[in-house]
Amino acid sequence: MCLGIPGRIVADSGDDPALRMGTVDFDGVRRPVCLAYTPDAAVGDYVIVHVGFAISQVDEAEAAKTLAVLRAIPDALATELGPEAVS
Repeated sequence: MCLGIPGRIVADSGDDPALRMGTVDFDGVRRPVCLAYTPDAAVGDYVIVHVGFAISQVDEAEAAKTLAVLRAIPDALATELGPEAVS
């Protein structure tokens, strides 16, 4: 299963908008993410990430709701983010 997972951008690297990368925090688990498809997203913003690409921006409340739903699905976070995502 591949899901879009909400996370908060904690770092932005790369000056080339076509190759813009950043670090996104998914409830304590940090992953490198391509930010090229969300050009207006900045550090502190929430994005939906699918297979390593931020595909849309969301507000903090929507991110929290989506994360709560994903936590209710057995093994969803571990499957998408790796076993260290499970607390």
